[in-house]
Amino acid sequence: MPTADVLRSLPEVLPDLEAVYRDLHAHPELAYTEHRTAGVVAGRLRRDGFEVTEGIGVTGVVGVLRNGAGPTVMLRADMDALPVEEKTGLGYASTATTTDETGEVVPLMHACGHDVHVTCLLGAAHLMAASAGLWSGTLVALFQPAEEGRGGAQRMIADGLFDVTGKPDIVLGQHVFPYPAGTVGYRPGPFLAASDGFDVRLYGRGAHGSRPESGVDPVVLAASTVMRLQTIVAREVAAHEQAVLTVGALHAGTKANIIADHADLSLSVRSFDRRVSARMVASVRRIIEAECAASGSPRPPEFAELFGFTPTVNDPAATERVAGGLRALLGEDAVTEIPPIMGSEDFGEFGEVSGAPSVFWALGGADPGAYAAALEAGTVDEEIPSNHSPLFAPVVRPTLATGVSALVGAGMEWLGTVRA
Repeated sequence: MPTADVLRSLPEVLPDLEAVYRDLHAHPELAYTEHRTAGVVAGRLRRDGFEVTEGIGVTGVVGVLRNGAGPTVMLRADMDALPVEEKTGLGYASTATTTDETGEVVPLMHACGHDVHVTCLLGAAHLMAASAGLWSGTLVALFQPAEEGRGGAQRMIADGLFDVTGKPDIVLGQHVFPYPAGTVGYRPGPFLAASDGFDVRLYGRGAHGSRPESGVDPVVLAASTVMRLQTIVAREVAAHEQAVLTVGALHAGTKANIIADHADLSLSVRSFDRRVSARMVASVRRIIEAECAASGSPRPPEFAELFGFTPTVNDPAATERVAGGLRALLGEDAVTEIPPIMGSEDFGEFGEVSGAPSVFWALGGADPGAYAAALEAGTVDEEIPSNHSPLFAPVVRPTLATGVSALVGAGMEWLGTVRA
């Protein structure tokens, strides 16, 4: 079996990959500042014989390995971290900080597992390059910056990505989630949600706390706005139309005895259907504008778009092909169909713009024993840290081995024809 032969030396390279993972985890970088990570990636790809292009989409890296006639398979990983203070207690935990675009010093953590994604793709690229006699075609290893709401996929595409790689025949990728390590979750059709994010400024009129009648209190305005926004999902979205609205940040005021002159909200809406998302965005604007009018706000609210993710939709035929290959490789019990996930990704941009089918799957990263115990107790949400948590820490084994195997196995579904 060609795939098994490609993976034959995986146990030998795993210690090196684990060292890479720990290094990346300890040195996270925010969107468009992934210079160290990109350097590690580019150096390893060159070592393995890839044609490497750096700086696509600011810090993106692409490696192309042309290996005879055949399809072009694109494997993608994202590289950026989050402004989260790590609390895992790991020996390789991040203690890094940086100054963000606003000038604020923020902590850094790979709280979404992008360090896992980078390491697994580096491993898969290395094994594929070392086994070039077992497959035919072109392998593209794509390392994307700025997935976390900063439009990294679109920026790479606009910067000439497909001029470098050519049009792919299939785009493949994975994301680590708090499912049991050693497992893979797939789903044909809608897999991840569309998501739109906004910063909103609500205007009040500043005054002394003892004379609220002389001002317009933006804190009260913000409070009523947040509560009213929750009625969009509860009362404007049909029961069969899954949706989520989250106000993730609210900032107003400086002192207990001062009525501020503005309040700032950051919010996102999510749905698996772009039409539902559009209705929700319109409702958000309607409610915020109406609450400002009801409060006597002296100025209309201001909206700034943060991001707009399209839904990640897996090509049904390609997904079944990947799932079948991974079942044969990892075992029937390790590969299961899962419900759609309300999180969002810009992975789908690569397939949508190129016109190629794409498949994205979930890679388990939670300790299997801890997950099983929490599942039995009904406490998975409480006991198993999720993505973006300061406690999110995928177990190294068998997460990395499974992630490398999944990328190789999926890619070999298209490339696994030996040259004549």
